[in-house]
Amino acid sequence: MRAVVIQHVAMEGPERIAELLRERNVEVEVREVYAGAAVPEGVAAGELLIVMGGGMGVGDRDDPRYPFLNQEAALLKRALAEGRGILGVCLGSQLLAHAAGARVYPNVGRDRNGREVPVREVGWGTVKLLAPHEPALAGLGAEATVLHWHGDTFDLPAGAVRLAATELCPNQAFRIGPRAFGLQFHVEASADIARRWAIEDADFVRAARGPEGPALVIAESDRLAEQARAAGDRLIRNIIGCMAE
Repeated sequence: MRAVVIQHVAMEGPERIAELLRERNVEVEVREVYAGAAVPEGVAAGELLIVMGGGMGVGDRDDPRYPFLNQEAALLKRALAEGRGILGVCLGSQLLAHAAGARVYPNVGRDRNGREVPVREVGWGTVKLLAPHEPALAGLGAEATVLHWHGDTFDLPAGAVRLAATELCPNQAFRIGPRAFGLQFHVEASADIARRWAIEDADFVRAARGPEGPALVIAESDRLAEQARAAGDRLIRNIIGCMAE
């Protein structure tokens, strides 16, 4: 079996996902589309498709800087129709939702004066796991600590099962059919990666968490990332098992 991974930016690779795929003797091929690699034309029987995150969004799919986004949306639509094993992470989950016909849009809330303001989730926090009988959530409790790094959200695709939620973003994870999964959060990233993101993506972190945002995320990484690893690994292994059936 082989997994094709689409990587959108240099700093957001498959990391732990790739390690756990190889643990199951799944060959991993990474397509660095940001560097000019081609988006696959299709997903063959015996292949899995992993679509990673990135700073661009579904709303940028007609931006000439990101020609791969529309190609990926079409690929995901075909892969869903063919029942292939799919995992979308952050941007990947948004592209999967879009391919399934759902709306993807900036997450917003209201301030104390009733004005609409952006809502960005950045840093380590908990998600509520909503479907304990789902195979993807087997062995996990009612909550898990994960790494958030997003400002967009999506409606739940028609027919999808919602797997996880937060107060600020109700649609955090979902399943379409038996083999396609979207995770708005990151379970592939280690403490070192989160610390790197806090520095390299500091403007986005400050927009979400204030001037001290990068330092807050680094402190959270030191405190929470290690304890989050076991649940993150369990979730990834569960999802790989479902995708590979």
